[in-house]
Amino acid sequence: MNLKQQQYINGNWVDANVGNTRDIINPFNQEVIATVAEGDASDTKAAISAAREAFDKGEWPTTPATERGAIVRRIAELIERDKEELARLESLDTGKTVEESRGDMEDIAGVFRYFAELADKDGGELIDSPIPNSISKVVREPVGVCGQITPWNYPLLQASWKLAPALATGNTLIMKPSEITPLTTIKVFELIEEAGVPAGVANLVLGAGNTVGAELSDNTDVDLISFTGGIVTGKKIMQAASVNVKKLALELGGKNPNVVFADADFEVAVDQALNGVFFHAGQICSAGTRLIVEERIHDEFVNALVERVKKFKLGNGFDEDTQMGPLISAEHLAKVEKYVETGIKEGATVAVGGSRPDDPELQDGFFYLPTIFTNCTTDMRIVQDEAFGPIITVEKFRTEEEAVKLANDSIYGLAGGVWTNDIAKAERCVAKMLMGTVWINDFNLYFPHAPWGGFKQSGIGRELGKLGMEEYTETKHIFQNLKPESMNWF
Repeated sequence: MNLKQQQYINGNWVDANVGNTRDIINPFNQEVIATVAEGDASDTKAAISAAREAFDKGEWPTTPATERGAIVRRIAELIERDKEELARLESLDTGKTVEESRGDMEDIAGVFRYFAELADKDGGELIDSPIPNSISKVVREPVGVCGQITPWNYPLLQASWKLAPALATGNTLIMKPSEITPLTTIKVFELIEEAGVPAGVANLVLGAGNTVGAELSDNTDVDLISFTGGIVTGKKIMQAASVNVKKLALELGGKNPNVVFADADFEVAVDQALNGVFFHAGQICSAGTRLIVEERIHDEFVNALVERVKKFKLGNGFDEDTQMGPLISAEHLAKVEKYVETGIKEGATVAVGGSRPDDPELQDGFFYLPTIFTNCTTDMRIVQDEAFGPIITVEKFRTEEEAVKLANDSIYGLAGGVWTNDIAKAERCVAKMLMGTVWINDFNLYFPHAPWGGFKQSGIGRELGKLGMEEYTETKHIFQNLKPESMNWF
């Protein structure tokens, strides 16, 4: 592996200030696949200082938008060039199948292309002035220094959602990837350097959230924090950001309902219910882990799910026939096991799964069988908490109103789905579902043009789309009096 294993600060690849390192583990077999620098608050301060200098005194914020867009487009081209290496690294790092990782790389390049094209499309807005002989206009300017904290489940995809709009709008940034899955982010910073992003504009600090992430949140030279991760950490970031009233963009996960009516296309709904949860072993913030099925097809639907799940092939993400890889770590495996134990204690029934696999070839990895719970109610933790693993809970409903009520019974509001061939019914449900994205006869589809984010405790702000671009800008109103006159008030 020729990948750099250092941090990238002010245009230089550097070791951690105090020399610490961290081993990166393959979740399939626990082998060490890399040893990378482990930064701390001192490294983070150096990166913040570089980003502050580059924003306040550098040329990047005032570089013509077409030129910034060209550099962001070049990053997309380099990602496409190196997509096989990136996909391999992503699968080594996370355990997901290499086919899924290849699809991620296409999406990631698409994100950079989208924001590259958007970079020069907002030339401001002239607004009607009530004052004669004057010009009133609204422009958007970069926020400043941006702290970006990404999760371990989709390391480079989530990084792209933050890097591309921040660079396109003229900000400077410090990115902190998850300390357990940093490899593709390190690689993309090599590509950022190759694309010609000036020194100090994009900085990479490797390390833990309680050191690097805390410094980004606390430091008054950071103007914005964009964080994707758990709700507990998100709340801490909100508290820390209040020190200097930072702008915040938070995506804090979800417990996403997937509502299936009896008049839906049965086979497609079954297939998509499985796809909606079991990609990447359920470690997806938008996973449709709450399956809400109309009572008259409930039993048949569950039986169909169980029969399909029994045939799942677990294994190495680099094996062509593998459908689901391992969980990310021993700690996360233990967390998922604890949720299953809690669900059983609460009275839910394990229809399939509910344990580690007994296949000897999987014993060195962090594997857990795909699991379906039935007899679930909304007062159960297994229904309300984001277990972030290969678990589906199944609830029943009789009426359209009950289905919507169940779907909304959550502190989260990230995403949801409705399956029915009655489009009027689907539209009525969607209008009442309190989520940032609702799919009709689909699940887990996203693309760069559409905004992504949640209602309620799923977060603040949006990523992707024009709204995702606007998160990285400040709005300025400029008024020019073309014929100033004395007021003679005093």
